[in-house]
Amino acid sequence: MQKAMLDMSSDMVFLRRTCSMLQICNLASIRFFRRMSSRQRRDISVKSSYLIAKTPTENTIASTSKNIWGKEELVINGSYGAYPWISSRESYMLEADEDEYGGVIVRPECLPQTADAFATILQSSLFHWKLQGKKGVWLRLPLDQAEFVPVAVKEGFKYHHAEQTYLMLTYWIPEGPCMLPANASHQVGVGGFVLNHRNEVLVVQEKIHYSFEDVWKLPTGFILENEEIFNGAVREVKEETGIDTEFLDVIAFRHVHHVAFEKSDLFFICMLKPLSTQIVVDELEIQAAKWMPLAEFVKQPCIQDDNMFKKIIDICIARLGKCYCGLTAHQMNSKFDSRSSTLYYNVVEPEDYNCQVS
Repeated sequence: MQKAMLDMSSDMVFLRRTCSMLQICNLASIRFFRRMSSRQRRDISVKSSYLIAKTPTENTIASTSKNIWGKEELVINGSYGAYPWISSRESYMLEADEDEYGGVIVRPECLPQTADAFATILQSSLFHWKLQGKKGVWLRLPLDQAEFVPVAVKEGFKYHHAEQTYLMLTYWIPEGPCMLPANASHQVGVGGFVLNHRNEVLVVQEKIHYSFEDVWKLPTGFILENEEIFNGAVREVKEETGIDTEFLDVIAFRHVHHVAFEKSDLFFICMLKPLSTQIVVDELEIQAAKWMPLAEFVKQPCIQDDNMFKKIIDICIARLGKCYCGLTAHQMNSKFDSRSSTLYYNVVEPEDYNCQVS
């Protein structure tokens, strides 16, 4: 049983035949029941994929004949091992790079121009990758090619994640559960505990939290992409209050689930040393900012009535009294991934059990 499809817009010819991968198929005849000009017949040449057919033969014979209904038909014969067949003037595979886990990553800059061409080439590519034993397929579709999304979904692709300029979809080829890593599961926030030489803590009131108008809190925010935790804490304090600071250590961190769009949240409390004193409020986000005496800050009902926030402040105070050691940042290299990383850990020198900062 053979089925063929001709896409004249992209000069593609596909042959489908029921046979196993190990079966040798020596001859194929593709018949198209449509009238074609002599130039169209001359321009159609088919070749087998070397990776699939395992043969360099690309000899084809194109001719016309009358079928049993008296209509002209085009017959293309050639040696092949498996489909697809395609004109030699057009690429029938999506350009892709192999990943280290046996999958492929499609190159977004090499995608076809139209959704119809994409649909045809995507089908061919998936078949090819299945025969090659590939596993996961990563398909990144730019914003200006959003019309490709329903085409990919129809072929079985799933949404993975989205950014401002693209949508990432994935396809798992083998039988069984998908082993591709899931989308990022966490958002990461930072808070800065900044205490000056007068024993005053830097606090802010946010504009968006109208229900907490009388509450003074630590400057907080989210770290940016490719930003270190300690850099994020320093930046957020600077943006909200105008105060320059120096990172000392991570005092503690909180882990909570089902926060924003069912994502989990990691929140790092960082001890920061002030390098300036003049406050300049970010008028877009912050209602007010000031230096508040530590004792007054701690007495706020929002802290005293909340076990977690009270514990955080207790830890910060213990850190100030050198009765508690935070986690300092250290740049480390690893042969495992050949990357420079920041490792946060506690260092206690034998002669210094009071956790004095060097």
